[in-house]
Amino acid sequence: MSTTSIRWGTLGAGGIARTFARELPHTRTGRLQAVAARDADRAAALAREFDAPSSYGSYEELLADDRVDAVYIATVHTNHHEWAARAADAGKHVLCEKPLAISEAWAREAVEAARRNGVFLAEAFAYRFFPQTEKLLELVRSGAIGRVRAVEAQYAFSANHDPGNRLFDAAVAGGGILDVGCYPASITRLVVGAALGRPFADPLTVAGAGHIGETGVDEYAVAQLTFDDGITATISAGIRVDGERRVRILGTRGQIDVPSPFSVRQGESSEILVSAIGRPTERIEVQQILQYGLEADAVGDRGDALEAPQMTWADSLGNARLLDAWRAELGLVYPVERLP
Repeated sequence: MSTTSIRWGTLGAGGIARTFARELPHTRTGRLQAVAARDADRAAALAREFDAPSSYGSYEELLADDRVDAVYIATVHTNHHEWAARAADAGKHVLCEKPLAISEAWAREAVEAARRNGVFLAEAFAYRFFPQTEKLLELVRSGAIGRVRAVEAQYAFSANHDPGNRLFDAAVAGGGILDVGCYPASITRLVVGAALGRPFADPLTVAGAGHIGETGVDEYAVAQLTFDDGITATISAGIRVDGERRVRILGTRGQIDVPSPFSVRQGESSEILVSAIGRPTERIEVQQILQYGLEADAVGDRGDALEAPQMTWADSLGNARLLDAWRAELGLVYPVERLP
């Protein structure tokens, strides 16, 4: 596989853009070329912090910069698909923060733009690129706990209620399902796929429930899923509950626990706990080199590919479809989706 040096631009200058910029110097293939934000001063400050040569007060200006090879989209959820498509139309490779779009229909627009322009596009689920994730899939495929029968995945935290925060703002598709529920949905589909000998698996049925708060976003939600071979799953997410971020896989011969599946800091190790019947619990430690930098290197290592094997377009569309179904169970519709 050929490797290409990538000059990156970020659309957005918030916390996630800063984290991405911080890791770029540690990648094999990437460097920060430009930062764009609606606030030119914020863009300039982030560019100075990480020695980027250029900054812009509009996304359009960055997309017109021929010194930028790829963009990292770190805007609010409702802007993801639009700017992914516009970046692709500008000939830029695209790494778009999750979710790729707030619905499957809009995710398809981003995918079609990448296909039409022959550029790389990946939804930025950083955990998909982790060594820990590869090890987990290896354990599932090897039958370490027998046949997988059930998966339990959760990502929840309790944020202070602030109507002005994007998490509680329905206008930018805040709430638990899209912000963090996409993680348990994604990893469940990945694990069940490994159990079935596939890259991923889509559920046969989705039954959900949850609580929509006074600002119109889901503050806590849960879904029951069924898959082929009788595999079931429970996924949950929340922004107003004191929950955990973990995955448990139950099999006919034991279980696997991953206490920190979605985020492992650079230079730290994480662990996978394998409890097989008749054997003591095995603790498997996996060292994490980078988080977001691994995604950046996937773009540099793409060769002629337009998709990342860790996060294909079909996989992103399937996850968007599941999130659509989960939201539908709650009757959750964002203002941007309503007809005028």
